[in-house]
Amino acid sequence: MDLTDPLVLARLQFAFTISFHFLFPAFTIGLASYLAVLEGLWLWTRDAVYRQLYQFWLKIFAVSFAMGVVSGIVMSYQFGTNWSRMSDMVGAVMGPVMAYEVLTAFFLEAGFLGIMLFGWKKVGEGLHFFATCMVALGTLFSAFWILSANSWMHTPTGFAIENGLVVPVDWWQIIFNPSFPYRFVHTVLAAYLTTAFVVGGVGAWHLLKGHWDGPSQRMFSMAMWMAALVAPLQLVAGDLHGLNTLEHQPAKIAAMEGHFATERGAPLLLFGLPDMQAEETRYKIGIPKLGSLILTHAWNGEIKGLEAFPPDQRPNAPVLFWTFRLMVALGVIMVAIGVISLVLRWMGRLYATEWFLRVCTIAAPIGFFAVTFGWITTEHGRQPWIVTGILRTADGVTLLPLASVATSLVLFVLVYTLVFGVGTVYLLRLMRAVPSEAHETPAEPGGQRPLAAADEPGIRPEPAE
Repeated sequence: MDLTDPLVLARLQFAFTISFHFLFPAFTIGLASYLAVLEGLWLWTRDAVYRQLYQFWLKIFAVSFAMGVVSGIVMSYQFGTNWSRMSDMVGAVMGPVMAYEVLTAFFLEAGFLGIMLFGWKKVGEGLHFFATCMVALGTLFSAFWILSANSWMHTPTGFAIENGLVVPVDWWQIIFNPSFPYRFVHTVLAAYLTTAFVVGGVGAWHLLKGHWDGPSQRMFSMAMWMAALVAPLQLVAGDLHGLNTLEHQPAKIAAMEGHFATERGAPLLLFGLPDMQAEETRYKIGIPKLGSLILTHAWNGEIKGLEAFPPDQRPNAPVLFWTFRLMVALGVIMVAIGVISLVLRWMGRLYATEWFLRVCTIAAPIGFFAVTFGWITTEHGRQPWIVTGILRTADGVTLLPLASVATSLVLFVLVYTLVFGVGTVYLLRLMRAVPSEAHETPAEPGGQRPLAAADEPGIRPEPAE
């Protein structure tokens, strides 16, 4: 990696900002849906525990949503500053799709978020629940449009090239490009799992601290149900996504699997050190034929190796090989936690098994690591292309002086670390509040103004040892 190359620094800057930004939607997509479920269950059952959980997680959602918006706005400016040549060439496709996200998802979220946060006492129960559902729907719309645009960059369809510029021909093919449905499902499920493990980790922490209140047990129970149900489903979605990637981006699959030579009955490599210069994976440890079985659903299915592609069109195998395995390993851990929770629930020891509560507390951020490794695998696997087969990364960058790119990168790192570091500390402080004591509210909607006017949640002193 040549840090004196403006292209490398521009890529590092975009990778840093988008990886940072992606953490917030990965949390708020699932949390918005969780809030809608909580309010719906409260309206249905009138169980005060659901209301307490809603109000506990509402402020956390609001702060996370605000941080996500700020990081997203900053990121989008880079299309015009660092990647203007890309914007010129594919702007006729990317611009409208990104605009649809603003006109539908962002307006929907922003319009109803005010009612959701400050209308608890000012509007009826039905309208407030409707607002919560619209915010949750808005987060899904946002994921829809952003992933559609990003997926088109991986598997572009429905376009023509006129005078060196990409122009839309069929918007249906552009939006619903070949990889989009698989990536959308995979990403949304990942967001739900990320939220489930945060909620479960917070619930487990409170139980370990002796906060045996109804909300702590309820949030932990709901999170474990989500882990037990969605984590295995995510493995199925990931398998289908892999089959789609093999069809449309075989070079990415070859790099992920560490295969340089095309072969039938390819092994599943558990460990190895891919060497791009030597065109081989050293110190391989694998399971014979399992790679072909997983990727092609046939024992002797053919897997193309990186040797089948021109050297200047090969993704970086060492990076993809390990980020993919780290993502899968974390997914397997999620499945294991979900299965163990079912066993403990059946034994009647879900809340009383201390070692499991400690595991869940430690695993609270596991979803953020998994989505980050998955995102790196997806985006790095597209290289050396910005838009596969159409525009190379080196041809899409703005011709900026090295000093300009380096200065902006350093400033981004410093400002993000300061601003979002403080925000993360504040979120952790909110999560430490005992849910049943954070706010005393009446049975009817009313009383809480989460951001502007509410007092800070009280923190229960830890019991003496």
